[in-house]
Amino acid sequence: MIVAGKWSKEAWRFLGIAGLALVIGLATGRMLLSLLVGSLLYAAIQLWNLRRLQRWLRSAGTLHPPDAPGVWEDVYTRVYEIQRRNRHQKRRLASLLSQFRSATDAMPDAIVVLGRDDEIKWMNSAALRLLDLRPRDLGQPIVHLIRSPSVAQYLRHGRYEIPLLYAPPLEGDLRLSLRIIPYGTEQRLLVAEDVTALHRLERIRSDFVANVSHELRTPLTVLIGFIENLQQDESGCAQRWVRPLQLMEQQSARMRRIVTDLLLLARLETTESPDDTEMVDMPALLRSIREEARAPDPAAVAEIEVDREDPVSLSGNAQELRSALSNLVFNAVQYTPVGGQIRLRVYTCDKGACVEIEDNGEGIAAQHIPRLTERFYRADVGRSRRSGGTGLGLAIVKHVMQHHKGRLEIESELGRGSLFRCVFPRERVALYDPREERLIGEAASGAGAPSA
Repeated sequence: MIVAGKWSKEAWRFLGIAGLALVIGLATGRMLLSLLVGSLLYAAIQLWNLRRLQRWLRSAGTLHPPDAPGVWEDVYTRVYEIQRRNRHQKRRLASLLSQFRSATDAMPDAIVVLGRDDEIKWMNSAALRLLDLRPRDLGQPIVHLIRSPSVAQYLRHGRYEIPLLYAPPLEGDLRLSLRIIPYGTEQRLLVAEDVTALHRLERIRSDFVANVSHELRTPLTVLIGFIENLQQDESGCAQRWVRPLQLMEQQSARMRRIVTDLLLLARLETTESPDDTEMVDMPALLRSIREEARAPDPAAVAEIEVDREDPVSLSGNAQELRSALSNLVFNAVQYTPVGGQIRLRVYTCDKGACVEIEDNGEGIAAQHIPRLTERFYRADVGRSRRSGGTGLGLAIVKHVMQHHKGRLEIESELGRGSLFRCVFPRERVALYDPREERLIGEAASGAGAPSA
């Protein structure tokens, strides 16, 4: 209503000027000239008001608008209200930004905002300390400042849900866990957590397990030797202790397997890549493991078939690969009843090469699958102990796959069987023709005669 009133006054002002020009035109006989002068006068008034508005807008320190006639008063008022709201929002945003910077600077983790080309857009104080960055590094690609092939590869092709363990050069025992969090439009957040203490504790634990396992080997060997001697004794005393001696032999053998597996795990954990790399003929390795699994009594185990054999060779450690696949095959034998079926496959795929061990045995409940590769974790404790399992087999498989830059995938349904798939990266895969005894394609690393 107020605005309508002001527009009404503005209209009367315009009509007043037009009427005055009309009267003067009638009196002087120059109608067009009078109307033109009146129009120019009205336009000059509006231009003067526009000029005042422009000067007021340029005056950042002016808090209140000047007095203005007619509708211009409403224009000044509206603009002033918008400016006041904007100033309030700016102060609020500045306060939030200050609180955000204070919070991120107080965080112990390094935070770096990366742009489209991995250039640094912002960083907190911890990034200066943990990643050895400087304020002048803003705008620089982070790969030029953190010169690490593993970090560069992680930024380009990393599986961001899995952290990258990074050891900065010239920083002693410092260990960082790097994670990338995509957000916004082609922006990413690099978060670096100091895990030096956890890494040190893990190394202490690993060294402790390795040392204890190593020290147990000698007394175990002595005990097993005496048990064997007592079992071979033909005196009546040995006959009375047949059952206890059998139990002692079984448990000492089980303890020796645990010690052997613990030592293997400790070695896998303390090295980042396999030693003694060679080209391993995977179909031949699977056939060899199949014969080992059937050797004690083929009629007492499920049927084991190798139903797909692409001529795949892998660049890796033959002993580690044999240990991992043997654990998977022997697990399948344990949990698949006689009359069941176990299928072994090796084939090339888009990601590289896959080795599958599939059975139609007991299967595994879904809640157990995420924890199967933990040390000593058993989905069925009673069954595992009766079968002599150590609870370390799948942990060994996981670490062997990490050694070979691959991964273990598990699919299972209770009562319908399980599928364990080992996926190896393309750079470790070559095709080998056993008939011509030559490689069809080269692997990225390693060379030599295939072996099983």
